[in-house]
Amino acid sequence: MNHKVAVVTDSNSGITQVEAKELGIIVLPMPFMIGEETFFEDITLTQEAFYEKLEGGADVVTSQPSPESVMNLWEDTLKEYDEIVYIPMSSGLSGSCQSAVMLSEDYDGKVQVVNNQRISVTQRQSALDAKMLVEKDMSAAQIKEFLENDKFNSSIYIMLDTLYYLKKGGRITPAAAAIGTILKLKPVLTIQGDKLDAFAKARTATQGKSIMINAIRNDMENRFGGANADNIWLQVAYTKDLNAAEQFVDELLKEFPGFDIVINPLSLSVACHIGPGSLAVACCKKIQ
Repeated sequence: MNHKVAVVTDSNSGITQVEAKELGIIVLPMPFMIGEETFFEDITLTQEAFYEKLEGGADVVTSQPSPESVMNLWEDTLKEYDEIVYIPMSSGLSGSCQSAVMLSEDYDGKVQVVNNQRISVTQRQSALDAKMLVEKDMSAAQIKEFLENDKFNSSIYIMLDTLYYLKKGGRITPAAAAIGTILKLKPVLTIQGDKLDAFAKARTATQGKSIMINAIRNDMENRFGGANADNIWLQVAYTKDLNAAEQFVDELLKEFPGFDIVINPLSLSVACHIGPGSLAVACCKKIQ
């Protein structure tokens, strides 16, 4: 009998329900409160509808998945699989990871919750890495340990188009405070491990992009063992504006020829704090 391990993540990974089926990964949709109504990412809430509501001034609030929804998904999955590797969004950005760890205690080690501080395209890469490790016949516990040891081998830089949503959410005070109140600037934020923080202030989008390119190159060379395509997954993420993201990929390919760059929309739980028009570059060290 083959020992079957399922890889489960949440929609913060940017993996759509359609893509999840193709990849053989299970994705829990994140809930949103808009006004008095609850929506679920990629199930009852599309990217388009989300930005329409956000830009129309609606109060969009992310909430944690309910314990029932998490456990129902696990229980359904365990009917077909022996074990689960569950990769929720970064514990520094949401409480859903800690909740999942507590819930998993009732499953006799069959559910291994990975706390590896990933979000968006880097969380997506973790789910793909987990899938690869399943194919190498690792157990859920071994995969959890592997991914947690690998957690700081990723880096994200995000340029915002506006500070409006950061301020409105009041969530990221150190970053908002560090950038000050001048709304004309293009702030560049970073996610290193567990939280979103201020990184630099750019006067223009062009300057912001070159700040991000230099920062990601520096990380690849000095933290991750070399800026080459065999060593690094390079990713671009964006909110709302796909054209800007595609243009950014062209610019990155001039700097990093030969890289295979994945583009993904930023998950809505990040988008509601940073607003439309954001561009991000991220990288993960490839697991050897």
